[in-house]
This record gives sequence, C-alpha cells and structure tokens, in this order.
Amino acid sequence: MPITDSMTLLWLVYGVLSLVVLLTGYLGLAFLPRLLRLPITWLVAGVMWVPTRFRMPLLEEGEFYTGLAPAVVVALVGFLERDSGLLLPALLLTAAGAAAGVAFGLLLAWRGRRRDDYVDMDDNEDDAPPARRGGGGRREPVIV
Repeated sequence: MPITDSMTLLWLVYGVLSLVVLLTGYLGLAFLPRLLRLPITWLVAGVMWVPTRFRMPLLEEGEFYTGLAPAVVVALVGFLERDSGLLLPALLLTAAGAAAGVAFGLLLAWRGRRRDDYVDMDDNEDDAPPARRGGGGRREPVIV
C-alpha cells in the first residue's frame, strides 16, 4: 500500500505535482504557438522525469543508502555539496532528458499539424473570376 511505504508515497506525490506543474505551464504558455509551446513543456517534463541512482552515506561508518531520485534533484544536491562525482552524471542525464523532451515536443507539434485545418472560402470556383481560380482564394480555420 502506498501510504505505508514512504518512498512510494514520495514518488506518487512527486508524479502528481509534476503533472500539475506541466499542465499549468502548458496553459500558461497559451500565448505561444503550438510549435514553441509543446517543446518547452516537454523540455520541462524531460528535466523533471529522468531518474538516476544516488548513494548517500549513513550515520554509521561505511554504510550507504542507495536509491532513485529525479536527476535534477541529485544534480542540485551534488552542486550544493560540491561533489563533482555526483553532479556530472546527474547533469548529463538531466541534459539528455531535456534533449529527449524537446525532440518529443517537436515530434508532437509536427504530427499535430494537418493540411485540412483550413478550408477554402471559395466553395464554388466555377463562378469565381479567372484570377481567383486555382487555389488562390481566402482560407479560414475550421471550428469543429
């Protein structure tokens, strides 16, 4: 049960909060076109969702706790402790997650573009003047 295991509960809360951050960030970027909005949102998702292993010394000599944590958190702890052995792998994973997120966001934006998003306002081209025949008419977005 998630409530009895504190690590499971921690990951569950982190997942829910990260989804809230992504949704509000996506909605907050509504003024941007989809081609920019999706890669930015997925960049943040890639940074937040890449896990990495960490090893933390315990109070007793020679014992360590090993677990999983978000790479950006491990990188931040490594930076604050000035531990380059912890910082470098976590930063590389964070950068890889960001790059994968941007690539996925661009793929979604590219796949979301359709040629049938617009329709010609010149439905009857036979009655149109010769200069307007051939697809040079005005196009309006389709509201479904």
